[in-house]
Amino acid sequence: MNDSTTTLETVKDYYGKQLKTNGDLKTSACCSIDSIPNHHKKILKLIDNEILERFYGCGSPMPLCLEGQTVLDLGCGTGRDVYMASHLVGENGYVIGVDMTDEQLNVANRHIESQREKFGFKKSNVDFRKGFIEDLKSMKIEDNSVDIVISNCVINLSPDKEKVFKEIFRVLKPGGELYFSDVFSSRRIPSELKSNPVLYGECLGGALYLEDFRRMLRQLGCLDYRVMSQTPIDLHNDKLENIAGMIDFRSITIRAFKIDELEDVCEDYGQVAIYLGTIEESPHEFVLDDHHVFKKGMPMLVCGNTTSMLEKTRLKTHFQIIGDRSVHYGLFDCFGSAADDMDAGTANSCC
Repeated sequence: MNDSTTTLETVKDYYGKQLKTNGDLKTSACCSIDSIPNHHKKILKLIDNEILERFYGCGSPMPLCLEGQTVLDLGCGTGRDVYMASHLVGENGYVIGVDMTDEQLNVANRHIESQREKFGFKKSNVDFRKGFIEDLKSMKIEDNSVDIVISNCVINLSPDKEKVFKEIFRVLKPGGELYFSDVFSSRRIPSELKSNPVLYGECLGGALYLEDFRRMLRQLGCLDYRVMSQTPIDLHNDKLENIAGMIDFRSITIRAFKIDELEDVCEDYGQVAIYLGTIEESPHEFVLDDHHVFKKGMPMLVCGNTTSMLEKTRLKTHFQIIGDRSVHYGLFDCFGSAADDMDAGTANSCC
């Protein structure tokens, strides 16, 4: 049995057998600590209790503007985010949940009909598939077939994260979006901590070092990702604090688009973006990332990458873009709070 197989079996055992509810977690890493929007809270009230009790996540990775979209949830567990997305995409949308743990999928599958009834749909728009997030092709998820990939505190558990991100960008349509929450670390995790089953199961042992994540995306052709929010993680456990307390862990929610035209730094073409206020859940402003907040009707200078994210994705009908790339004015001053993620030296375009 190789290291990857051992890691996957450890994770399956932890989430399938050792954890019975989210109250059994030993840290705050796999707890939802992002504030949940009001329109999501209304949907949560419609989701069956068993699904919620066995939900393990570190954020709220659900972007706006999902009506009619095809969404893929990596590591869906009992299906909380799948069912939330199901409501948001509506009957004309479709949501696929992927997980490798039988116990979790059993919970998700037995609530399909009850959730359909609660949402008032004529037929269910969800599909749960068993498999590994490193190999979506084996579950018949085709190239360029998904509008949005979401994931909630799961990619850190993968023993081969590069394969995961390769698969994500394979299945995303051009202009599609990756929107996920996960645990990131201020340094590379020492090998002896990676082999600790509790640390790994609690989403800490496999945490992504932010700079390695940036390099990985760059190698895969994604030159600009954006940070939505980040929150420090409290270990809540003296034993874990003693062995891993030297590392700063954060839950970070990130978005990245599958756009070929992105540049590796923010360039200035004199372009302006205006939010039209046409997204129902957010009529007054649109938050692209932690330092791009577009007020309805207010012109905002934007770099070339930001412009591409607004006009080459599903967001294009909600923005007016003024200007093109015919004239280049040099670097765009696009520094924001995400530039200080964990180290002042982090510089990834607009984040």
